[in-house]
Amino acid sequence: MLGQQGRLVIPAEVRSALGLSPGDQLHLSLVGHSLVLVRPQDAASELRGLAAQVPRTRSLVDELLSERRHAAAVGE
Repeated sequence: MLGQQGRLVIPAEVRSALGLSPGDQLHLSLVGHSLVLVRPQDAASELRGLAAQVPRTRSLVDELLSERRHAAAVGE
């Protein structure tokens, strides 16, 4: 529900189901014509899950440095 001052009111049953408490921080993003609210800890967990798919033998830092050195060498 949208309150009189433009504030979004999350129903108690939804807050309870998500374990939300007054003062909790939420990230809000617009996806198409929908608002998406995400708890920071859920966003962090999702990122950890993505990172878990990267083999431990692969160094993303080394890859980035290599790309930057190559770009500098060719004048990009």
